[in-house]
Amino acid sequence: MSAGRPVEVLPMGERAVLVEVADLSAVLALEAAVRSLTTAGDGVWARVEDVVPAARTLLLTTDGVDPADLPVLGRAVRGLAATLDGSSGSLPPGEVVTVPVHYDGPDLDEVARLTGLSVGEVVAAHTGTDWRVAFGGFAPGFAYLVGGDPRLRVPRRDAPRPSVPAGSVGLAGEFSGVYPRASPGGWQLLGRTDLALWDARRDPPALLRPGVVVHFVDEAATG
Repeated sequence: MSAGRPVEVLPMGERAVLVEVADLSAVLALEAAVRSLTTAGDGVWARVEDVVPAARTLLLTTDGVDPADLPVLGRAVRGLAATLDGSSGSLPPGEVVTVPVHYDGPDLDEVARLTGLSVGEVVAAHTGTDWRVAFGGFAPGFAYLVGGDPRLRVPRRDAPRPSVPAGSVGLAGEFSGVYPRASPGGWQLLGRTDLALWDARRDPPALLRPGVVVHFVDEAATG
């Protein structure tokens, strides 16, 4: 999967293994392949109950497989990883969620300055390419989105804000994201959405889950 770093498979308790890979592209490629095999339900893959991606790891939990059989799953993961090239370009299509945004964020002008784009071009770039949920973290319902226009890669703010309003849409590095609740944060804020990203009464409670495709829409253009 990667010439720079071998795949590491570590036991995590009695029902899971943690797969460490080189980078996020390798995570996404391996996750797509594992989900396809678990859906088919063949062999050891039929025992995989959940697949949890992160920036450099993939956690596979099982439905109670004998701990002695975890090495079998580990060997299967290594064998699968060896067949992949680490590219996430061929990811299967996912559920599409449209996120309407009021592009009036406090960092919109700063993002334009950093990227060399006009404010209108920043908005067009953010809405012009679909993003994909790579993994969740930071807070319940927060999703790290990848695959957007590469011109929008900007650093985090030098000084994080002590409170970012719920629904704020931001950029940081290669990621875009939406704050599900008010919290401290250092991302560059482009705008805000009225959608509820996290609702414990909803099934599932997180609106944006790994594999979901996110299409941002400019409210000013549609209203």
